[in-house]
Amino acid sequence: MPPCAFHALTGFWCPGCGMTRALHALIHGDVLLAFHMNPLGMLMLPALPAMLFWSWGWQPRVLQPVMRWLMDPRVWLAVIPAYWLLRNLPWAPFSWMAPPG
Repeated sequence: MPPCAFHALTGFWCPGCGMTRALHALIHGDVLLAFHMNPLGMLMLPALPAMLFWSWGWQPRVLQPVMRWLMDPRVWLAVIPAYWLLRNLPWAPFSWMAPPG
């Protein structure tokens, strides 16, 4: 798999580091390895189609509380930088968010 240019230049993991390897592991049925490569990416993978359909107008009432939260850009302006920071901390449990290697 190609290395992350940001990680190669800085030594820090970006929020997307490990996502290609995670998707590769997921396609080959290794869910645990995929989660280990990029936990946030794997947690958000099922939400992405729901967010897309929600923006296209499919808005079931049962999903409204969750989608209101997921579709709020302020949530992502907090979650992604926090994930980026936490996965670069050198001690457990935060170091577990960094992909191996």
